[in-house]
Amino acid sequence: MTIIPATPAHLDTVETIARQTIAAIYPRYYPAGAVAFFQAHHSRERIRQDIEAGRVYLAMDGDTPVGTVTLLGNEIGRLFVLPEHQGKGAGRLLMRFAEETLFACHDAIVLHASLPAKRIYRKNGYREVAYHIIETDNGDYLCFDEMRKTKDR
Repeated sequence: MTIIPATPAHLDTVETIARQTIAAIYPRYYPAGAVAFFQAHHSRERIRQDIEAGRVYLAMDGDTPVGTVTLLGNEIGRLFVLPEHQGKGAGRLLMRFAEETLFACHDAIVLHASLPAKRIYRKNGYREVAYHIIETDNGDYLCFDEMRKTKDR
């Protein structure tokens, strides 16, 4: 498995990875309004802007894109692995790549952890620094943690 920078030609691929992962995993943890919020938050336009800024990467299993991560400043975002490829090392590879890249320039990494990912981030040395609640349009709530990891961990 390898990591490559996403190009504008990968826009549909990155959007598909985010949407399919959210649709398959998030309804187990969040109400419908929160899932819709996640889908809107990871909009095609935001993905396009991040790709054009050189912040998006793809995990490739041969010629098949299986996951994505976005790096902005000292922050890891939009780390998704297609459900059918989870548990095969793509997430670990993306996380290792993101940490190596960010720790080369920063002393700490920050991320916003959804409920499905929180346990994984804790296992990798991230600790909660803030808790956030967003009320969605239909009155559901989206809860997530801001997490941080420093170089010395």
